[in-house]
Amino acid sequence: MGDDSGLVVESLDGRPGIFSARYAGDHDFAKNIEKVLEEMQSIENRKAYFVTVLCYYDENGAQYFEGRVHGNLLTENKGFKGFGYDPIFVPVGHDRTFAEMEPADKNKISHRKQALDLFMDFLKVID
Repeated sequence: MGDDSGLVVESLDGRPGIFSARYAGDHDFAKNIEKVLEEMQSIENRKAYFVTVLCYYDENGAQYFEGRVHGNLLTENKGFKGFGYDPIFVPVGHDRTFAEMEPADKNKISHRKQALDLFMDFLKVID
């Protein structure tokens, strides 16, 4: 089993996408955020989503499970919890960034949780 996650920004043609962790350097979250905010400076459309794809491989081949959380990007950091782009991402239906949320609240709606829930449902079917 393996997984990967990323931030997809509509106005940036899907960037940073699969390069999210290394967008401005090797796992430098502050520089990654800075680069996205710089690229988004004069852009009104701030729609983005986090995506996780989990792949499970067995004798029957690969099965993929995807979770997405849609939201909007802020123009500055807010909050100190979480990691990555959490300080600039506000999920649809919420008024706080992922970085302002308690981890338990974020985990209830996260893209990773959605993908994992789909995988767990899959396991129940093949059991």
